[in-house]
This record gives sequence, structure tokens and C-alpha cells, in this order.
Amino acid sequence: MTHVFQRSAVAATAYSFFSITLGNVWAQTEDAHRLDEVTITARSLERSDLMVPAQQLSGAALTQRQGSTLGETLDNLPGIANSSFGPNVGRPVIRGMDGDRIRILQNSGANMDVSGLSNDHAVPIDPLTTERIEVLRGPATLLYGGSAIGGVVNVIDNRIARERTFDAKGGVMGKAEVRAGGAADERSKGAMVEAGNDKFVLHVDAFERSTQNLRVPKDMTCGEGGPSNGRRVCNSASDSKGGAVGGTLLFDRGYLGLSTSEYRSTYGTVAEPTVRIGMVRRHHVMEGLLREVGAFQDVKFQIGSTNYTHTEFDAGNPESTFKNRGYDLRLEGRQRTMHLSNGLQLDGVVGIQSERNNLQAKADDGANTLLPPSRTRSTGVFIYQALKTSWGQLSVGARAEDVEVQSLEAHQGNLAQTQKFKPLNFAVGAMRNLRQGEAKNGWQLTTNLSASQRAPKDYELFAHGEHAATATYEIGQPSIGLEKGMQLDVGGEWKQGAHKFGITGFASQFSNYISLQPTGTDSFVSGTPDYQFQGVRARFYGIESTAKIRMVAGQDAVLTSNGVHGAMDLELRADVVRAQDLTHNSPMPRIAPMRVGADAVWSRNAWGARFGFMHAAAQNRVPNNGTAPGISTAGHTLWNAGLTFHTHNGPTHWLLFAKLDNLTNKLAYSSTSVLTQTLGANAPPIAGRSLKVGAQVSF
Repeated sequence: MTHVFQRSAVAATAYSFFSITLGNVWAQTEDAHRLDEVTITARSLERSDLMVPAQQLSGAALTQRQGSTLGETLDNLPGIANSSFGPNVGRPVIRGMDGDRIRILQNSGANMDVSGLSNDHAVPIDPLTTERIEVLRGPATLLYGGSAIGGVVNVIDNRIARERTFDAKGGVMGKAEVRAGGAADERSKGAMVEAGNDKFVLHVDAFERSTQNLRVPKDMTCGEGGPSNGRRVCNSASDSKGGAVGGTLLFDRGYLGLSTSEYRSTYGTVAEPTVRIGMVRRHHVMEGLLREVGAFQDVKFQIGSTNYTHTEFDAGNPESTFKNRGYDLRLEGRQRTMHLSNGLQLDGVVGIQSERNNLQAKADDGANTLLPPSRTRSTGVFIYQALKTSWGQLSVGARAEDVEVQSLEAHQGNLAQTQKFKPLNFAVGAMRNLRQGEAKNGWQLTTNLSASQRAPKDYELFAHGEHAATATYEIGQPSIGLEKGMQLDVGGEWKQGAHKFGITGFASQFSNYISLQPTGTDSFVSGTPDYQFQGVRARFYGIESTAKIRMVAGQDAVLTSNGVHGAMDLELRADVVRAQDLTHNSPMPRIAPMRVGADAVWSRNAWGARFGFMHAAAQNRVPNNGTAPGISTAGHTLWNAGLTFHTHNGPTHWLLFAKLDNLTNKLAYSSTSVLTQTLGANAPPIAGRSLKVGAQVSF
């Protein structure tokens, strides 16, 4: 009865919104000159203020950093590493936390893949069709899910237009990009076209990417004792393609849009020389926003439906299939700004979020594999309030969820069962603004404190089977409780003209951290070591820092028709994280070492250049528990360079770029990759010397 009521409530809410929206579409008066502000980023409340520790990539910066996976694209940003299961699979690792503790969103909606379940499962989002990537931490993460203990990565495209781009006369705009080269001999191309007027916009995009086996600085063999493949990683080639169509109805008080997309990829899993994964994801979204609704400045809804399937083929024969199907709904309202006494202003967001998904993992003979078919339902309500003062800002966030995880069939002697959880999450933050003058030079200080609870995932509860990607036999624990932790970060950013410096310290203390722990025995079924999900006490802490020093002033960096008149900057970055399993007095696995990097960035007129390095220290803090001894990784320094050229021809803008990575062809290994731990000497190293060139045209 409860779920029937929830579905009815969702339907009634959507029907009410559509009725209000369509009524305003037909009742609106003509006004082609007024452009209302529409906020589309995850940092909707902070505007230009630094309220939460966050990073953003867009424009030329995103184009130059773009990799074949989301993890590779964000890798080496302060506090972020790449899980790196070969060149085709990579999720972001933030402050030592990975998997489902990092919530990956697409336009603030649920992504609903199975990349958190296994290290060899890719995220079905391609950077070629991405306009902006935002990394969010602090109180505002509670708007997007209580499981986002490590942070939120929001990948944003423009498949649904959220603001007017064209006037009443209409127009067309677009972008196309080609890339070639790299250590995997990449060939990729993507294009986007938008056309419409001030009432309607149509969006179409498509991409295609193919890579060969990855080139590395050492000879590789295809499996233990297998044949040599030269300096190429066996079974690391890939082919991906996809596209989307979106249409948006725009009106003075908001918008209403639909989009549908498909992503297809076939790639090698690296750990097994004959296993390839064929993936298909279809995603449909309806999104709308209406301004000036009662006490709200705007009300926004989003409904998404996802159908995800991937099949694992061994020597061309289907071996197992994963299916994840579900939907998500978000309804949120941004309050009208309240002007209080003494110049105080209160802004805020309240909302509800509901997600449903069914996961199935079956062998080719129809038997369950790693876990039984499962169903997860979650409903959460959230609130986020920000009080703006003359000296800065205070914020508070809270989220309450009702989560139900069911195994739908008996599996390995365990009966079908249901586990229910009610996680609560709270967060407070403060920003002290010490900047003065029109240039706003000086310090801005921030601090955030949160108490987090995360409901266990289906695989943490019900897994019972061999996991080839990690060379283990994994066993879930249905009785495991909520993951519970406290997080604190304190930081500051200083600015003086073009000079900037920022530093943040963070610490997380968990009374119950769900960890995959060895049992000390081998499986009778597969002969691989048994691992079981257990709750342990854990601590994570570290420091992140960035700086930019204007070395040569030249002219102020201003974008003109001739390009960028600029200067020489020195950009510095460093981070370190320590993570300890306090229950077993052992380091946590797959933690990035201390990293230090520097880049000299030069620009003049249409030209831009970058030259620098990233140094990773040795990682000797690895678990050693007898059955699965940790493997240390040596320190290494990777040198990189880049060159860009901007030019305009009327309304057409060209960007030509070249990127040279690991120019000394250094042999190095990633400490955050599970392959380093499971394959030992046969683990694929970081890509060798790589030159990639590309061109992007927009109009």
C-alpha cells in the first residue's frame, strides 16, 4: 500500500506541474526582449561565492583535459584520482573514496549504471558530448543523494535547453570536434547542432570513438604465461558511439523539455585476455521549470528513465549479462529570497527525490552470478538553507531517506529477503569573506561539518559469487548496518590581482565503514580468496592546495577577436590523503600517494602553451593481511605539454590543440587501480608517451 501511495503521489505531482506549466505557456504574452535568469549548475545557491569545496571544468580547459573516461578526465585535479581499470574504465576517486560513495549525475539526475558494482564496469558517459563537469562537496551534496559521502560529480550537457539562446527570428549554432593519436591510437569525432527561436529549441548530438591496444613503456604478455604482445596492453581496444535528441519549449516563466539518448560501447576488460564487454544504455528525461510559484522563486522537476544492459563475452561467447532498469524523479523548489533585519538574506531549496531500479546479473545458462536479482527503492526529502550576511554566509543542509533493498530470489543458500534503512544526513557550513575593494582581494575562509549515513548497496548485502575483475570470491552481509561517518573540512582562498592561493584540510571519521575484507580462507567453488563485506572503523584525512602566480604580467588576459592577450602563469597543485582501517590497524587499499604538480602556462594573442609535470610519491601504505598482501607502487614523475591555437572567421571559432603526455615515456603504475593489486607484475602500467591532436569548430 505504501508504494502504491508513493506512485500515486508522484503521478499527481507531475500532473499538477504539467497543468500549471502548459497553462502558462498558452496564457503568456509576447515578450521577446526579457531574458530571465536560469541557474543550471549544482552550485545554484552559491553563485560567485566560494561556499563549498568544488571544481569545475568547461570550455577549452575541458577540451584539453578530456580523456576517454570520466576518471581520466578528472585525474590529477586536487583531491581526485582515477580508479583506472585499464584505458577503457575509470571512475573518479575523491579524497580516497570511490565506488558508490561518489555519486555520478547527468544534468543533476541519476546515472543508473553498474559502474559502482565492479571495477571493470565503465561509466556510460562520454566526455565528447559534455559541456561542463562539476565536482561538488559539502552541505549542497545532500540535494543529490545521501550516499554521496565522497562527493558529487555532475556531468552537464545542453540536450534540454534551460535558457534562451536565440531571438524571435531564430538561428542555428553548433560544434564539431575530431581527435587522433594518443597511446591508444584514438580516432574520435563528435558533433552537436542546435536550432530554434525564443519559443522552441531542438538539440541533436552524436559521437564515435575507437581505440587500439594501449601502448606502454614495457613488454606485456597476454595473461599469466601467455604470449607476448610487445609494448601493448592486451585486450585494451574499444569502440564507442552514441547520440541524443532533445527538444525544449521555452516561455517567459520557465521551460519544458524532453531528451532521449543512447550510448553503446564494446571494450576489453584488460584483466582477462579473451573477455570483452558490450554495453548499451538508453536514457530518457523530461525536465521543466516554472518561476514565481507562490512562496518559491522557481519550482523544477525532472523525471528520468534508464534501461542499461551489458553482456560479458569470453572468446566471443556470451558469458553473463547485467541489466539495470529504473527511473528517478526530482521535484525541488527554490524559495524566494527573504530579506531579514540587519541586511541578512535567507535563500534556500527544498525538495523530494525518488529512485527505483531493478538489477539482474545472469550467466548464459540463466543462473545467478555474483548476486541475485535485486530491487532498490529510495525516497528522500532534503532542505538546504543559506543565510547571507555582511561578513559572509552560513549554510545548513539536511536529508532524510527511506531505502528498501530486496533480493528477489534465493541465491547460494540465502533466501529472498528485504532490508530496510532510514539514513539521516546533516551538514553545516560557513564562509567568512575578508576580501575588500572592487578587485575583491584578500582571503575567503570556509568550513563544512557533516554527519553522514549511507544505506548499503545490493551487492554489499547479497553478493555471493566469484568476481573475476578482482580475482576474489565476494560475500555480502545482509545484516550489515548503515555506513556512518563525520566529515570536516576547513579551507581558505587568497586572491591578489592575478595571484591566487587556496588550501583545504579535511578529515572523515567512520564508526561503520563498509569494507571488503579477506576472511583468510579460499573459496571451495573457485579457489580464489574469500572476501566479505564488513563494517569497520576508519579514518580519512588529508590536504589539498592550489596556487597561481603571475610571472609575466604583459597585458591583462582579455578575450578579443584576435584571441587572448595574456601572460605567463605558474600553476601549482598538491594533495595528500591518508586512510586507515582502525579496526584492523591497517592502511585502506587503493589510496593515491602524495602528489605535487606544476605547470607553466603561456598565452599571447591566439596562441597558448602549457608545460609541466605531475609527481606522485611512492605509495608504501598498503594493506598486508596475509591472504592478499598489498603491493607498493614506486614514485614517478610524468612530464606533459600542450599547445593551442584559437582563431575566428566571422561567427566561426576554431580551436586547434595538441597534447603530449608522459613525454619521457616513464614506466609508472597507479596505486588506485585494483589491477595493481590483483595482477602484480602483469598489471598494465600508466600509458606511455602519447601525442594527441585535435580540432574543434563552433559557430
